[in-house]
Amino acid sequence: MKAVVLTKFGKAEEAFEIREIDIPTIKSNEVLIKVEGFGLNFADIMARQGNYQDCPPLPAILGYDVVGEVVETGKDVGNVKKGDRVTAMTRFGGYAEYAVTDYRACAKIANDYPLGKATALTTQYCTADYCFNQMMNLFEGDKVLIHAAAGGVGTALVQMAVDRGCEIFATAGSEEKMEYLKNMGVQHPINYRKNDFDIEVTKILGNEKLDAIFDPIGGSNAKKGYKLLASGGRILLFGASSMTGTSIFGKIGVGLGFGFYHPVQFMLKSQAMIGVNMLRIADDRPLTLKRSLDNVVRDVEKGILNPTVAKVFSINQLTEAHNYLESRKSIGKVSVSWN
Repeated sequence: MKAVVLTKFGKAEEAFEIREIDIPTIKSNEVLIKVEGFGLNFADIMARQGNYQDCPPLPAILGYDVVGEVVETGKDVGNVKKGDRVTAMTRFGGYAEYAVTDYRACAKIANDYPLGKATALTTQYCTADYCFNQMMNLFEGDKVLIHAAAGGVGTALVQMAVDRGCEIFATAGSEEKMEYLKNMGVQHPINYRKNDFDIEVTKILGNEKLDAIFDPIGGSNAKKGYKLLASGGRILLFGASSMTGTSIFGKIGVGLGFGFYHPVQFMLKSQAMIGVNMLRIADDRPLTLKRSLDNVVRDVEKGILNPTVAKVFSINQLTEAHNYLESRKSIGKVSVSWN
C-alpha cells in the first residue's frame, strides 16, 4: 500500500515522501480500514515541525482521523463489521491507504455522508465532546470563551455551547471568521488580530467574569484567560499552538508564559485548570473515547452538530493542505482524499 511518510522535520515541501509499505496487521480488538481519506489537525503541523512529543521516531506516518471501509475485523470486535463505512480515530498511521485502530475508536456512518465532514467527527469533535460534556459540564447562561473558534474543535465547541444556551465569547483572526462565528450564534466574536481578548471581555462583562475558557493556544494566552475566571470558573487547555514555528528560546518563552500556579489559589476561588490530551484518553480510556464518539454521531444525526469543511485536497496536494492549515486561514476541517 501507499503511505505518506514523515522523513524529516521542517517545511511541508521537504518533510514528506510517499512510499510503498506493507498493509498493517490487526489484533483481536482492532479493525483494518481501507482509507478513502484522512483529516489534518494542528498536531500534525507541530509533529512535522518537531514540536510534538508524542510523534513516533522518524520515519513516521502521521494522521489521527480516517474515513473508509472496514475490510477486516478482529475476533473481539462487535460494533462494526466488514463492509461498514466508518469514521475512526487512529494513533498515528492515518496518512495511508490502509489504517488500523481499536474498534472502540470507530463508528459506522452513512455511505453518502461527506468525506470532509466525516473526518471532523473523530479527533476534533470527540475532543470537543470530551472537553465540553465530560470535563466542563456547562449550563444554560454560562459565560464561555472559546479560542480559535473558527477551527475544527472550535466550531464543534461553539455548536455545543449554542445548543446548551451559553453566552459565547469567541476569538478568531479575520473579519471573514467574525461573520462565520456570528452566523453560528456567537454573541461576542473577537478579532484577536485587532483587539486583546482580555480587554474586550472585560469591557463587555464589566465586574462579571467568565465561567469557562477553552484554550488550544497556551502560553501567555492561558495566563491572561485565567485572570478572567469567576469563582467556580474553569480553564481547559488542549493544545499549545503558540509554539508553532518558534525557536527553542521561543518555546521556552511560551512555556514560561503559562505562568506559575499553586493548588491553594484554585481552592480559594473554587477554580480549576484542566489539561486534555486525546491521545492519552484513546490509549488509557478507550470506553471514554467511544462514549464521546457515540455522542458526536448521535448529535450529528439529530442536527445539533454539523461540521464545517474548509477544503478537501487530493493526496498530491498534501503540501498545500499542510500549508493551508498552518496559515490559520482555514475555517473548519481540512482533509485529504486518496481519490
